[in-house]
Amino acid sequence: MFSHIFIGVSDFERALAFYRALMPVLGIEERFCDLARPWAGWQSHPDPRPLFVIGRPHDGQAHAAGNGQMVAFLADSRDAVVRAYEVALKNGATSEGAPGLRPEYHAHYFGAYFRDTEGNKLCVACHSPPG
Repeated sequence: MFSHIFIGVSDFERALAFYRALMPVLGIEERFCDLARPWAGWQSHPDPRPLFVIGRPHDGQAHAAGNGQMVAFLADSRDAVVRAYEVALKNGATSEGAPGLRPEYHAHYFGAYFRDTEGNKLCVACHSPPG
């Protein structure tokens, strides 16, 4: 469905450190990093797409986190949701909702919400029953 998701950042080095800590917890591999541009991307596995990309906005204007936008990463277990949340907070994220069941979405929805170092809202969710 998606080719890529791009989110803007102002402090690229800080954001890069944050995502380099978070993505391995979710099993997402870094595909490229160009400090001169600056931008970096992570890819799905085994396919090369969709990509998740961070970088300075193309128009040269300052980054501003949006209200109502969120990127949700899929976790393969509830434990991975908890680990990702802990790593995110340890690396500068702010909590928007601790890991837990969200039965208003569906019976097995287990998610955590946080904002990255740039204020972008992220979610990590597992849709599988425990076990």
